[in-house]
Amino acid sequence: MRAHLIFASMLLCAACVLAAQGSTPTADEVVANMYAHDTLREAASGGYTGSREYVLENHKFQKRSRMLARVKCDPTGTKQFEVMSEDGWKSANKHVLRPMLVTESDSSRPDTRPRSRITADNYTFRMIDAEPLDGRKAYVIEAIPKREDKSLFRGRIWVDTEDYALARVEGEPAKNPSFWTRKVHFVQQYHKTGDFWFPMLTTSVTDARIFGTTDVNIRYFDYQPASEIPTTSRDYSLMEAHYARR
Repeated sequence: MRAHLIFASMLLCAACVLAAQGSTPTADEVVANMYAHDTLREAASGGYTGSREYVLENHKFQKRSRMLARVKCDPTGTKQFEVMSEDGWKSANKHVLRPMLVTESDSSRPDTRPRSRITADNYTFRMIDAEPLDGRKAYVIEAIPKREDKSLFRGRIWVDTEDYALARVEGEPAKNPSFWTRKVHFVQQYHKTGDFWFPMLTTSVTDARIFGTTDVNIRYFDYQPASEIPTTSRDYSLMEAHYARR
């Protein structure tokens, strides 16, 4: 409770300073506010659950794979995944999609998460502009990684001007994932559900030396904060029904 009050005081002070300045905040101020707001939202949510659909398509070999997974995030931010179904190109499911879940789960642990978060410890920020985004307004900020690290990226972030929430990320890994990869470009979009912001869609295009171009699309749905999850959990048939309606 004391920590929540401290963060609330920080937000109030920041709002007063920005109002007094009457001008666009600096990139560092926006990111600091984003971190403070995220901390409050995470504490209020108590974690979350959600569903994801992964679709991988390789254009050179005309191969496709699909995986449906559930994710549960506890109050510390640690994510646990359960694969519900998978079909198509088995090799891609085994060597690409499933390892993605393992990597994300490992990087979400409290001891490793700080190394990948969008903070001043990991990036240098530069304000670019403010522009409309999905009917709202967002600050556009360049994010420059402070080290070559596979868990960081080089690109831009869009921060909602009202909620100070991450609304969009676009860029490429700060360090090439492997020798076989020429280039990776990704876009991740978020949307507001009630008082909380959750991912909506991630698209990535990888250009590899042998396999050519591969697209990976991740759709996120049924995301709910733990504080609003009903006592009776949804079963797999309901999740598949939701997917069928899309």
